Amino acid sequence: MLLAIDIGNTNIVIGCIRDDEILFKARIATDRSRTSDQYGVEIMNMLQAFGVCKDDIEDCIISSVVPPVFNSVKTGVIKVIGKQPMVVGPGLKTGLNIHVDVPSQVGSDRIVIAVAALDEYAAPLILMDLGTATTIEVIEPENVYIGGVIFPGVKTSLDALISRAAQLPGISLDKPKNVIGKNTVDCMRSGMMYGTAAMLDGIIDRMEQELGHRSTLIATGGMAQFIAPLCKHPIILEKDLLLKGLNIIYKKNKKP
Repeated sequence: MLLAIDIGNTNIVIGCIRDDEILFKARIATDRSRTSDQYGVEIMNMLQAFGVCKDDIEDCIISSVVPPVFNSVKTGVIKVIGKQPMVVGPGLKTGLNIHVDVPSQVGSDRIVIAVAALDEYAAPLILMDLGTATTIEVIEPENVYIGGVIFPGVKTSLDALISRAAQLPGISLDKPKNVIGKNTVDCMRSGMMYGTAAMLDGIIDRMEQELGHRSTLIATGGMAQFIAPLCKHPIILEKDLLLKGLNIIYKKNKKP
């Protein structure tokens, strides 16, 4: 059984995979102040909550975009399972041809998602990950990663708006009934949800114009299920790309 962990800015995704089947997926909050012992306890609690015995875990793979948290999680994993985890980074085989100015600057989560998408869909692909940040990446034929776009995520934008505008309240990000809001809450909700959807549609149009062809559109991340249906473009929802990608990368690099 493989323990797969992705350390994101807001949440840490934890899952166990056996024979390419995801047995469970859970999230814990990313907290820079936690120690390796605290993360170890959190990981152990998650395994127990889903009925997984730590002795059944044969190996672990970790990807991270939060360097201050990575070492604590990695050490916590070692304390729990007694094994050194594989770490997504330079030197691992991914099957991607990364054609950007500084390949080492491409976030490991973006690499993992691209690997997972290419396992199920043929390039060209435009991949959208709607989390703390919204990232869009472009994969051309022959698995060529040519770059993408990064902008604030929906909740990040909402938090910034509320903190800077004294009279605007906190709201839930439900689907708006109409684009034109009739009160402050509905106006904010419409702006956040339809505004992000329109931004995605606009960027997709510009990307496809720049590329000179259409691409398969795929979305993942915590907000994808709420935003993608509001877009005018047909977008495929994939909720488990991170864990699937970690499993594929692990198998590509597993020692005999």
